[in-house]
Amino acid sequence: MSRKFDANQQTAQPASADLSTTLRHALALNAKFYDDAHEYPHNRRLALTIVLCAAVSHALGGLVISLINRAGWPALLTGGFLSGFSIVAGYYLWTAAIWKIGQWLKPVDPTYEDLLSPIGFAYAPQVLNFLTLIPLLGRPIQLILAVWSLLAVTVAVREGLDIKTRRALVICLLSWIPLQVTVGAIQVLMQQIS
Repeated sequence: MSRKFDANQQTAQPASADLSTTLRHALALNAKFYDDAHEYPHNRRLALTIVLCAAVSHALGGLVISLINRAGWPALLTGGFLSGFSIVAGYYLWTAAIWKIGQWLKPVDPTYEDLLSPIGFAYAPQVLNFLTLIPLLGRPIQLILAVWSLLAVTVAVREGLDIKTRRALVICLLSWIPLQVTVGAIQVLMQQIS
């Protein structure tokens, strides 16, 4: 039986999973939603769906920019693949880094698999990445989405590891900065290809 979060009762209730409801709770940084995220196996697929939607949104944005710049087909395909792949790989790497740092700071913690759902839900702001195509607002929107995702992951880590907000923010920042450097390097590579 699948499950989803019911905001009225503040608990996870049996029901058919709904992507839009999940996105709404994830975007609203609903702490109870993130706390319950790892309890239901179906949520891992839903979290991966959100990450894949974020990857497609990011790849589509990159493809449109490459088309505007009149890139050739090999550059379009390579850039689109790298763009989408960077989001999915970033999800697994960021989760692994958070899990490892969390183990160092707190000996009793959830497994890596337990963190996949809440951190995947925290990628919900990245589903809006296609908005970075708006002229002159692309970079500010990208920065807002990155910070929003960082806040969402902080809530997910706080609830997932059952720690204070300050400690969760430290864990997320320690793992977020190298991730942003890596994604930035991939973006520079994509610009050179196109």
